[in-house]
Amino acid sequence: MVDGRIVWGFGICLLLLVGGVYAVQSGLLYQVNPPDADSYDRVTVTAYDGNGTELATVEARVADTRPKRIVGLSNTSELATGEGMLFVHDAEEEHGYVMREMAFPLDIVFVGADERVTTIHHAGVPEGSPETTYSGRGKWVLEVPRGWANRTGVEVGDRIAIPEAAHDASG
Repeated sequence: MVDGRIVWGFGICLLLLVGGVYAVQSGLLYQVNPPDADSYDRVTVTAYDGNGTELATVEARVADTRPKRIVGLSNTSELATGEGMLFVHDAEEEHGYVMREMAFPLDIVFVGADERVTTIHHAGVPEGSPETTYSGRGKWVLEVPRGWANRTGVEVGDRIAIPEAAHDASG
């Protein structure tokens, strides 16, 4: 016969383990201790149309770690014209982005490993829950103030030149 204290102890350990895994996977730990805004590297990305004509440049904060990608722009009150955030992933694949705790609308631009725009979403500020997921295929995702793609003429198939410093995710 098994002692009841052992069963209870095992149950509590299992509960703590499951809770810890949930906290890490959900990003809860990163929300409690978000990356410092000054800890982001910055790069300039340039958009070109199909003919190679420069359309726009963006000074972007680089979100190249999981904590930075989870927090994204949620701790930002606004972006100036020509500012954005560049999310760097390990490889080109399907990604889903949400407007978690966002104070302003965005264009979410998915960029493939060949530096070509694959998808553009014009995302509004979320109202209530659940959050809308904006999906696309890319190695990079560029978030800029909403309307940027329309103002600059950036379209699916155009090129976003990514500096070498933002080619690899750090974690």
